[in-house]
This record gives sequence, structure tokens and C-alpha cells, in this order.
Amino acid sequence: MIDLYPVVGPLLRSLDPERAHGLTLRALAAGLVPSVRGADDPILRTRVLGMDFANPVGLAAGFDKNAEVVDPVLRLGFGFAEAGSVTPRPQPGNPRPRLFRATEQGAVINRMGFNNEGLEAFAARLERRRDDPRRAPGVFGANLGKNKDTEDAADDYVIGVARLAPLADYLVVNVSSPNTPGLRALQGREPLRALLGRVLDARSARGLTRPPPLLLKVAPDLTEEDKADIAAVALETGIDGLIVSNTTIARPAEIPEPLRNEAGGLSGRPLFGPSTAVLRDLHRLTGGRLPLVGVGGVASGADAYAKIRAGASLVQFYSALVYAGPSLVTAIKRDLADLLRRDGFASVADAVGADAAGAEAR
Repeated sequence: MIDLYPVVGPLLRSLDPERAHGLTLRALAAGLVPSVRGADDPILRTRVLGMDFANPVGLAAGFDKNAEVVDPVLRLGFGFAEAGSVTPRPQPGNPRPRLFRATEQGAVINRMGFNNEGLEAFAARLERRRDDPRRAPGVFGANLGKNKDTEDAADDYVIGVARLAPLADYLVVNVSSPNTPGLRALQGREPLRALLGRVLDARSARGLTRPPPLLLKVAPDLTEEDKADIAAVALETGIDGLIVSNTTIARPAEIPEPLRNEAGGLSGRPLFGPSTAVLRDLHRLTGGRLPLVGVGGVASGADAYAKIRAGASLVQFYSALVYAGPSLVTAIKRDLADLLRRDGFASVADAVGADAAGAEAR
């Protein structure tokens, strides 16, 4: 496959970031982005959350907010794709401009504010996909948010779970976006326990033979007490996994001054270190008993491998696509497979938490 992104990428990055994103979605929907052909390296196969993944590399939420390009994304070579965040009612999000590139740092700042077409439009696309025999193989996840003006956040997550449980392979409760006022407060021990209890009840009420796994997406900006509380509540409630992490409100020194003053969440390369540290801590605090998805700053096979060794069973990325294009998916998988073999691992699962295990041995 000829990689045209070295030509197309600079043209897209010359445009307003949100307009460039919209053009990318339209190109994918129209089939203008070539699909990757051929099977994945067998060493990348893994079973997590009771599901089989051809590879552990996924697209993070935020790219496909309205589930418009699930199949074109999976055909790029991802093992799984996560769409959303979706809220029960449509909402426009925050005023523009709300998306900014920090090109030299390989980073993005966004304050989108859960802009999306709402749950019914999202679900209708998934219903059409469910009945389409041409749909792409791979695992699909739905990321759930709350409307900005909803007072009881649990109400919105319950609505999302009830509607999407029959349509998604897994569900994500997103309480960690910095762009919805008060949302991150739901990560406290008592609010989180109450929220997850209601969401799990809503999933059970659907009476599905195989209910989708339920994961919680958390922030990187957590205190030691926050991390201990999240780990304890996750194990106590019996949710199925954690996604670590969302964007950060921190502004590392390498972010240039004009952008440092923009509100919103920072993603991309500067997030790799902080998000991986939180991942490592939550792997330790949960005793490796809970599957973790590592996301934040992944831009290479070495980055994906580091997340896995820190405790991630699966990895996701998004911001790096802005700078490297879709061929990065294939490159990450190839290099990850090479690194697993170099270190004598027979599978992805064998490498999960390897750094933690080495630390304990010492």
C-alpha cells in the first residue's frame, strides 16, 4: 500500500484542526483511505475481557464521536475501535476554536466538550452496522458521557448503557474528561461507587445472555488517594476493567507559551510519561486482577510495548495519527511484534506487567 500521508498530512495540518478532522472522517466514510490487507502477526493475538483480539492496538475515543466510521477505522488494521463520547441528548460542545495542535511536541489540546449528535443517531448507525454482513472484523467499544446540563450524572450513564449494551462489544464510563464541569469529581470514592452501582444494575436489567464488559476511563491527574480509591471501588463493584488515561490538564514546560494558556485536555507525546506512571500504579493497586487499557502518548511500537510491560493488556492511541497518519497502525504492530520476540515473550499476555513483576523479583 502506497502511503500518501507524507503529502496529504501537511495539507491537512495547514487547515484549522477541526476542519481537517471533519475532512478526514469524510474521506474514511467515502472509502478514500486504503484498507490494510493481510493477517496480523500471530504473536499479537490476545484474549482480554472475554473477547479475542487480532492485535492489542486500538483507536481511542474522541476520533469518531458519532460512530460514523467504525468499519473504515477497523480496516486500517486496528484490533479494536472505540467511538464516542456520546451523550443521551445531542449537544454542540464548547465554542470554537476548541482544538489546537502543538506540532513540534507531537501534542494536541482540546476542549471539545462532548460535542456529538446524541445517543439515538449513534445507536442507529450501530444497528445498521450490526445487520451489515460486510462489516469489518474487530472489537467495537462505545464510550459514554453525560450532557453538560444533567444534574445527576448517573442518569445519563444509565440511559447510555441501556441503549447501547446490545450494540457494543464493550462499554466505557467516561468520568475523566476535563471539558465538562464537575465530571472529574465523579472519580471520588463515594460518588464513583454510587455511579458504578447504578450503571452495573442498568446493564444487568437488559437481561442479555452476554452483557458487554464495562470499563471506567480515568484521568492522569490523580492523587495517591484518588488512585487507591479508584482501584478499591473498581475491585469492589466488579467492573471489568480500567482505561488509563484521559487527557491531562497539566502543561509541561515543552508546550509553547501561547498554547499553555489554552484551557482543555492535553494529549499526545507529553502525556506518555504521566499516563504510564498512573497505569503502573493502578496495575499494582489492583494486583493485576483487572484488565487495563493503556492510552496516552503512544506513537510507536516501543511506546505500546512500554504500556504493556507497565500493566496494559490493550493499548490505544489517537493524537499520533494527526502527525504520522494511518500507516502508523501497521508500524506499531510490526515493531511491537519484534520487541515481544526480542525479549522472549510468546504472546502479548505474557508481557503484561513484566516490569512490575521484575520489580517485585528484585
